[in-house]
Amino acid sequence: MSTEALLHDLRGQLRDGGLHGCLLVRDLHTGEELGIEPDAQLPSASLVKVPLALATLERVRRGELDGATPLDVPPGRITTAGPIGLSRFRHPARIAVDDLLYLSTCLSDSHAADALFGLTPPARVADILHELGLRDITVRHTMNELMDTPVERFDAADVHLAHALAIDAGTSGRGHRVPQLDTTRANTGSARAWAELLQALWTPSKIHPEVAEHIRDLMAHNVLRHRLAPDFSSDATTWSSKTGTLLNLRHEIGVVEHSDGQAFAIAALTESLVPASSQPGAEALMAQVARTLRDHLRQL
Repeated sequence: MSTEALLHDLRGQLRDGGLHGCLLVRDLHTGEELGIEPDAQLPSASLVKVPLALATLERVRRGELDGATPLDVPPGRITTAGPIGLSRFRHPARIAVDDLLYLSTCLSDSHAADALFGLTPPARVADILHELGLRDITVRHTMNELMDTPVERFDAADVHLAHALAIDAGTSGRGHRVPQLDTTRANTGSARAWAELLQALWTPSKIHPEVAEHIRDLMAHNVLRHRLAPDFSSDATTWSSKTGTLLNLRHEIGVVEHSDGQAFAIAALTESLVPASSQPGAEALMAQVARTLRDHLRQL
């Protein structure tokens, strides 16, 4: 199948599956890439925890922070479905910066991430990204601002109404009545921007090698492996990634490294057009499309 025909077919599969998808797969050695709407800006959700880890570790490297410093973290006490880790703690905890990085990046613990944002606010994270040549990821707010969505306003039986609002309340210019989904106010990035970050972490760049290595290790130990991991994990590959989920958004970025030396950056950002919180079929579809793009690129 030609590349043009393949992309047309994959767009149809996404549409038929109730997904709007923005994806990019890039060969990290040759620079060749293949994508679907790779430059469309979407809210980042928890993907922003990778730039947060980058900024935190860069400040540790500069001597501005100490990874062994313990922080007193208040309990999140969140009871709605979804959040994990400190977000659900009932009592205060004292945790070192390095361990907060693990919780934030590997478990996607938003309460841990906000403790780190307390040390390095969003504007400072954005500045460090720019210093490192990464200018297309926007960091505007902490994770706490993602927690106050319509989901928290409805009973469990009515969560579909929050998803219906997320789907229907947007504008053609990517504005949205739900502020966390408004690209002029939210943390944002395109599939291409996230692929650029992955490239900078996996190949020589302005990011210090020790910082890049630490983040690659964190992403390799990501415990949330229900989305793209089933299609990219095997005895002959290593899959390192970070997920992002918010209302009808389902994202994942990662790098698959093959035993033959090939490595591909993969950024899959999706918006569901189906008003339901649990959609295993959507998770499987986005993985299938990303895998198909990788397979095709690998054969070129």
